[in-house]
Order: sequence, then structure tokens, then C-alpha cells
Amino acid sequence: MTIAASPPRGGIAEDLAGRTRALLLRNAEIERLEDAHGSAFALLDGFSGRAPRPRVAAVRDMVALGLVGAGMADTAADALISGLGPGENDRLYLLAQILLLAAFSPDPELPAAPAPAPGDAKKKSLGA
Repeated sequence: MTIAASPPRGGIAEDLAGRTRALLLRNAEIERLEDAHGSAFALLDGFSGRAPRPRVAAVRDMVALGLVGAGMADTAADALISGLGPGENDRLYLLAQILLLAAFSPDPELPAAPAPAPGDAKKKSLGA
């Protein structure tokens, strides 16, 4: 396993500008997105065809905020996204859609830790 290709919990990892990059929308980034472009749920409706499609600026900002949420500096994220030409907009649209869906999807159930066998706790407390 390589950690570069592992997405953060609730996020995604995608090739962007020649490198695998983590993207994650946390509450702070979702609020920034909503301040600039309206409700995240309305954007989600736009991706699914139940509302007007999100505008290019919203899509690019969403991907940039995903980079910020995963730890990239604001100015670096802006520069990276601004450096991508208009030919990347369809791909950014798909990334933004996946990123927003990942943010609103619950984490998969994690396996429960096995219960200690009877007497294990007593042995540990006695130094066994």
C-alpha cells in the first residue's frame, strides 16, 4: 500500500496537475463554499440534474477548497486550480461532484474491536 494513493476519511485522492492529491471538504470548507456559491445541497442538486448545473467558478472553488481541506495552503490551491486550462473543466466538474458526495456520505462501518475474553482484563491487571 502506498499512502500517497490513500484518500483521507471522507475525502478522495485523485490525479490533479500531474500528481496524486488528497481532497477533503470539512465543515469549514463547506461553509466557505456556501458563502461564495450558495447552499451545498443546492449544488448537490445541480450535480444530480434537479437544479441548474453548478457554474465553473463554483466547481473550481470546490476543488480548490478540497485541496485546502486536505492540508494545502489557500494560495497554493488557488494557483494550482488557476493554472488548469478550460479543457480541464469537465474533469473538475466530475471531481467536484465526487468530492461533495464523499463529504456528505457517512463513513463505512468500521469493524468492532473484539471483546476481551473473560479473564483477560484480570490477567492484565495482575501483570500477566
